[in-house]
Amino acid sequence: MPNCTKETLNFTSLGRRNITANFDGGHITSDAGSLLLREIDHHLGLTDAAAKCIPDDRQQSKVKHSVTNMLKQRVYGLCLGYEDLNDHNNLRNDIALQTACSTDLALASSSTLCRYESKSSRKMLFDIHKVIFEQFIQSFKSVPYELVLDFDATDSTIYGNQQGRFYQGYYGDYCFLPLYVFCQDQLLISYLRPANQDPALHAWAILSLLVKGIRKHFPNTKIVFRGDCGFCRHKIFNWCEKHSVDYIVGLPKNKRLERQFDLLNSAAEYSYKYTNKKSRMFSEGYYQAGSWKRKRRVIAKCEYTEKGSNFRLIVTSLRNDPQRLYDHKYCARGDMENRIKEQQLGLFADRTSASLWWSNQFRLLLSGLAYILLNALRKTCLNKTILQKAYVSTIRNKLLKVAAVVIRNTRSIKLFISSAYPYKKYFTKIANHFVPT
Repeated sequence: MPNCTKETLNFTSLGRRNITANFDGGHITSDAGSLLLREIDHHLGLTDAAAKCIPDDRQQSKVKHSVTNMLKQRVYGLCLGYEDLNDHNNLRNDIALQTACSTDLALASSSTLCRYESKSSRKMLFDIHKVIFEQFIQSFKSVPYELVLDFDATDSTIYGNQQGRFYQGYYGDYCFLPLYVFCQDQLLISYLRPANQDPALHAWAILSLLVKGIRKHFPNTKIVFRGDCGFCRHKIFNWCEKHSVDYIVGLPKNKRLERQFDLLNSAAEYSYKYTNKKSRMFSEGYYQAGSWKRKRRVIAKCEYTEKGSNFRLIVTSLRNDPQRLYDHKYCARGDMENRIKEQQLGLFADRTSASLWWSNQFRLLLSGLAYILLNALRKTCLNKTILQKAYVSTIRNKLLKVAAVVIRNTRSIKLFISSAYPYKKYFTKIANHFVPT
């Protein structure tokens, strides 16, 4: 039985004018920017390619929601800021998101999406990683001279009894220890690992696969492996030297190395006390740890400030000036931490709350796919604008979370966006980039 009673809300009047509100606005969305996601995804072919990696053993005559549509729904949802499956119980009825997923029907419910995620497997996730790698290769219009592969691990705190749950002393909590690999701002690997393992677990194997894949397409490109102290492993160095891959990696301090550069440290301290200004000095030498087969070049940064000594070391196969290598080559890896923050904080890669291991790995990859879409949007359409270096959360708030009235009939779907929308210029630029007027 229809509800014919209209609820009107009354507010304090403005002069002679009464102010009222009701809920008769029809279909209104807060996510008009989901159509921009649809266009960039269509341009890249990302979710269509990833969906082909996901097996579907359902009886097709009874299927209401295709694998492709469910993948788009989850990835677009993360881009739009919907981190939990429960969000989709209401979001599934949003006409803008339905349109972005190329359907007129209600999207999948949270329970359907949960069943879909629980069928994740190792092979499926490996195949999706191959799709991500192919996207990376296709992003180059010409052969790159050099590619620097940044490896880093982070924590993903967990609160339940998920598979692979372990306590990690360094982070002081129960967590997973995912491994990320970026090349500049492009994601290559988003790999979930248990927290009771070496932080460099499988890094050597992943590096080997990436180098072989890159050289298949770019045989003459110089490749550099870059990581912090957690990746200072002799097996990685041996493999790099054997396969002509350069490396620049943080080196943990020890008494022997401190003695080796003691004079430089003393000089930096003396300079600070004499001038009362921060002192930075660089030097180099050779060092061979007990597990190494040979001596390797070590660069030392001896810095002294009002907080005291800041002594850092890196080991490298590169031959440039020590200070230039440290400042411009090694420290550049700090940008990767911003990319990881975008994954963890902006796209909810830390929502690894599923009970099954491979389901959590799939969720990590869903965030990765969402990042690839937004990063492509940033690089392709927002270059040379005030948003060219914006975080994904900023792009979401300014370009995706856009209110609009939606009218859908048999002939058309129209979105009416506010005339006062402040980022109309950028929204229009993106839309016209993919569908020229």
